[in-house]
Amino acid sequence: MSEKTKGYLLAIIAAATYGMNPLFALPLYADGMNPDSVLFFRYLFAIPLVGAMLKTRRGSDFRLQKKDVLPLIVMGILVALSSLTLFQSYNYMDAGIASTILFVYPIMVALIMALVYKEKVTTQTALCILMALGGIGMLYQGGDGATLSLTGTLLVLGSALSYAIYIVSINRPALKEMATLKVTFYILLFGVLLFVVRLYINGGISLPGQWWLWGNLLALAIFPTAISFLCTTSAIQRIGSTPTAILGALEPLTAIIFGVTVFGERLTARDCMGIFLIIVAVTVVIAGGSITHQLVRFRKMFPRLPLKRVKK
Repeated sequence: MSEKTKGYLLAIIAAATYGMNPLFALPLYADGMNPDSVLFFRYLFAIPLVGAMLKTRRGSDFRLQKKDVLPLIVMGILVALSSLTLFQSYNYMDAGIASTILFVYPIMVALIMALVYKEKVTTQTALCILMALGGIGMLYQGGDGATLSLTGTLLVLGSALSYAIYIVSINRPALKEMATLKVTFYILLFGVLLFVVRLYINGGISLPGQWWLWGNLLALAIFPTAISFLCTTSAIQRIGSTPTAILGALEPLTAIIFGVTVFGERLTARDCMGIFLIIVAVTVVIAGGSITHQLVRFRKMFPRLPLKRVKK
């Protein structure tokens, strides 16, 4: 198998495993756990995994400079808020639809770069924004006459916005030179504090009622976190950032497939058209290359891995 083929395969695995969030989260909700408790354990279990990876990397350490602490706290809060609002939206709408609407975050990145950093919005990007908005509109008013929950829609859009702000911020000079694995470790460490505070205020943590559901909590830390990000990094090294980012379209598709086949979620023809419009719009924006570099660093948890040379 060539390195390029491996790269595409790794990118597919990365996107598919990232789309597994609903697969492991929804059974926990059905058992009575709330989003804060689910995310608390997800972050808690992911921290030692990432910490062990950081410890084994040559030249890596846990030391921080004072000037880095505040930016990392802010990044941790942004990521935790994005996770929280997405997982809360699962209580108001089908997980596949929520994951599709979340996928508009690259377009939000393009808008932030245009409004805050004065990057030019091309005609192509503007048309893609309109296409994505049209897709969201089609999802909001389903073909069967049913309307999506306004609360759920606002929650998932808030999740996408928090994600977009994080992506833009993590590429700023304050943290750009720090190893991405170390950044991720401290983002998880500071992010979990949000759930600790919320659980304390809201009266404590809820635990799985069935012993086997602890496996779901561990799976959330392993598949959508460690495996997805590791495969993303390896894919970027083999095929580049743009193809890897485009294959990220498989993330919402994976969530939709699990939603329909495992949880009995229903899609209308109008829903399918809305999903298609959003995925095409985001893919075209990413393929344009103007924001691809912004989308890469936040997903690269690991320093560059050595690749075998391919003999010609």
